[in-house]
Amino acid sequence: MSYLMKGVKCCGPVNQFHKVTGTLFKAQTLKNTFGINEQFQISRTSSQLSSEKANSYNYVIVGAGSAGCVLANRLTEDPLSTVLLLEAGPKDTLLGSKRLMWKIHMPAALTYNLCDEKYNWYYHTTSQKHMDNRIMYWPRGRVWGGSSSLNAMVYIRGHAEDYNRWSREGAVGWDYEHCLPYFKKAQTHELGPDQYRGGNGPLCVSRGKTNHPLHHAFLEATRQAGYPFTDDMNGYQQEGFGWMDMTIHQGQRWSTASAYLHPAMSRPNLSVAEKTLVTKILFQGTKSIGVEYVKNGQRKKAFASKEVILSGGAINSPQLLMLSGIGNADDLKKLGIPVVCHLPGVGQNLQDHLEVYVQQKCTKPITLYNAQKPVNMVRIGLEWLWKFTGEGATAHLESGGFIRSEPGVPHPDIQFHFLPSQVIDHGRVASTMEAYQVHVGPMRSTSVGWLKLKSTNPNDHPIIEPNYLSTERDIWEFRQCVKLTREIFAQKAFEKFRGPEIQPGNHVQSDKEIDAFIRQKADSAYHPSCTCKMGQLSDSTAVVDPQTKVIGVENLRVVDASIMPSVVSGNLNAPTIMIAEKAADIIKGLPSLQEKNVPVYKPKTLETQR
Repeated sequence: MSYLMKGVKCCGPVNQFHKVTGTLFKAQTLKNTFGINEQFQISRTSSQLSSEKANSYNYVIVGAGSAGCVLANRLTEDPLSTVLLLEAGPKDTLLGSKRLMWKIHMPAALTYNLCDEKYNWYYHTTSQKHMDNRIMYWPRGRVWGGSSSLNAMVYIRGHAEDYNRWSREGAVGWDYEHCLPYFKKAQTHELGPDQYRGGNGPLCVSRGKTNHPLHHAFLEATRQAGYPFTDDMNGYQQEGFGWMDMTIHQGQRWSTASAYLHPAMSRPNLSVAEKTLVTKILFQGTKSIGVEYVKNGQRKKAFASKEVILSGGAINSPQLLMLSGIGNADDLKKLGIPVVCHLPGVGQNLQDHLEVYVQQKCTKPITLYNAQKPVNMVRIGLEWLWKFTGEGATAHLESGGFIRSEPGVPHPDIQFHFLPSQVIDHGRVASTMEAYQVHVGPMRSTSVGWLKLKSTNPNDHPIIEPNYLSTERDIWEFRQCVKLTREIFAQKAFEKFRGPEIQPGNHVQSDKEIDAFIRQKADSAYHPSCTCKMGQLSDSTAVVDPQTKVIGVENLRVVDASIMPSVVSGNLNAPTIMIAEKAADIIKGLPSLQEKNVPVYKPKTLETQR
């Protein structure tokens, strides 16, 4: 990740409630759709009932993140469907301007919000006993667009076999042939549509424009090391190295807020509230009827005549379920939470990607080190503010790839991102020298964790236990990550750039020394997932069924990265958007899109690692 822009302060976003609605339209729609009152006790006063009617919608969506923005757009395509979208964080614009919120929208400025609590939940894990008792930092988006407004804008779908595995794990109907059409539906790729890419979707995807010599050196070095070049790691062939796809459009971050939410804001059937913390799902028996939330210090309720949909992400969605009485009954009773449904899988099955930075000093002054000096940051920032061009218009993670860790592995299980710069502590510490690095890590770790409530206070972060590096397989794979990266960096293509190794450093050679380095320096790649896993009713650990409905209750769904049965082999933003696109059709009652027999690359032999 590149971190070019530091030091300029912007004032905070305007605090507003966006009730984008026509009174006449809503009154007529609610007359047709609002059916909750009949089930309430007759003793309620008419004023209470009219208040509930005024605050009733067909759908209440919790979380305006990567999935919630997609759902808000797709569900309001039907003018008779009313939607309330609730977001705990602020808007992603100031006075309607993206330039005034440059810390979000300038791609090169991404670390500001990764390291700032303003638009970020700023989570931390428990002390990790297999990682020298380190407490790990987990940024998650708390702003319109969610983590798609904070991430490094890398667009990676994962491998086709990830989705076929989902189907085998119980998410029937979520195999590759049923997921690929939704990746395409979401996307407009600047290189145009083909059998794998979309050409008419809201999400604009592009390739890097810097043509940096270190990116070229990296790709040439991977070729010299014996790996194939792939012209589209989201298409026919994931395996190999090539140019990364990015959610950047015309020099600006293209979050789901930009792609899906802002274009839908003028619809009279969409209402959006920011700085609104949902504290509880409301139930009548086991039927979800709405949510309770806090805004401006006031506790309020909103009602859903059709469904409540949780899109808070892999931490917030299970947390809200548990706060509302859905989870492991024993854990809920200990906190005095009335049990609505005993669902022991809530918060379990937590999966994430760990990565480590392998860094090399560069002998030529061509890295991003000079760009991070104050006078150059001002120049870069002014060019971006004026024209959305220059070094501020990219996150600089423009090349990367996927390889197999050893013979016998059927599809890539190690991912690389190359960066012509040095990153220290998530970008919270300034770079100190001319250097380049790869972010490298295993994609299908066998360590699985959990999260639980710390208390009944919705403002308290849950206890997050990822259980990193708890298996011998994970430790071995990380060793391979370091060894295989060093082999690439040692190729002839880097000869004219290669200085001493910074990290791990030449003193780290034995397996024992590499393992110690990993324990000290590996960090989250920010891909928490799988905490409300999708599966069959017969699976006691499943939380939602393949229709995304929460098992054991009515009128409640979860649609976000938490419902993945297992983590995919790559970054999570593109798969999360796909999940929401597919879920929108399910909610609308439409048949799933499907594309059969799309070819996917397989290695000629599994007897070799490359």
